[in-house]
Amino acid sequence: MARWFVLGLVSLWLLAALTLVAARWIDPPTTAVQTERRIQSWFQPAPYAKRYTFVPLSQISPDLQHAVIAAEDGRFYQHHGFDWHEIQLAAHEDMEGGRMRGGSTLTQQLVKNLFFGTSRSILRKGAEASLVPVAELVLGKRRILELYLNVVEWGPGIYGAEAVCRADYKTSARGVGRQQAARLAAILPAPRKRRPERMNSYSSIILRRMGQMGW
Repeated sequence: MARWFVLGLVSLWLLAALTLVAARWIDPPTTAVQTERRIQSWFQPAPYAKRYTFVPLSQISPDLQHAVIAAEDGRFYQHHGFDWHEIQLAAHEDMEGGRMRGGSTLTQQLVKNLFFGTSRSILRKGAEASLVPVAELVLGKRRILELYLNVVEWGPGIYGAEAVCRADYKTSARGVGRQQAARLAAILPAPRKRRPERMNSYSSIILRRMGQMGW
């Protein structure tokens, strides 16, 4: 029994790794998060409409790219999938009883989004950690950023930069401005609850970070 269980886990891991290789050239038609939200909608009275349009990175405003990096993973171009500096800060703040810092990189978030949904477990974290180096190796930073910006959940039924820019600002992902980009990045930690127009304080912090990073 244990042998078959292990073989099953290995098979699933290999399938996920092969999917990451394919994602270097093929845009994902859906993700684990999108599938999870669809299933959840079956048990909710409110109608569910999915908005998801994949666009090349060249069609996403550099301001939005920079705002998301500044907000979610400031050392994106320096690390190799895991930001050990942020992980140490998170552990220290947790030990001190302070607010838990987000230590997940864009690569970790992408892997979780594609394969694991929003669930939390030790087994899931282990599988995620084993796939992050694969993503970094086969995709590269530009494709990781492109995939993340296109599949990340940005509101109820809204996935990706193009969909959220159309929904909130009636413009394309290419046409979104600097202030708007910072507000959109500010809602990512809680996209189903936060609204861009309410993100005055956090968007100002993100804009300041962008400036400090030379953007």
